[in-house]
Amino acid sequence: MEQGQKINCTVTSCKYNENQEQKCSLRQIIVTPIENCDTKQPDESMCSSYENVEE
Repeated sequence: MEQGQKINCTVTSCKYNENQEQKCSLRQIIVTPIENCDTKQPDESMCSSYENVEE
């Protein structure tokens, strides 16, 4: 894997989203396929590292 990669995030409800810079504060994320989804588009996967912002 390339060194120094960045993970951008615009999901404001995720606690790992740094809103000012629109980046994910985690060092790595887990990407998981969605069951029975074969659209050949990005919606076939999701970030399994997502956690809701606690208010």
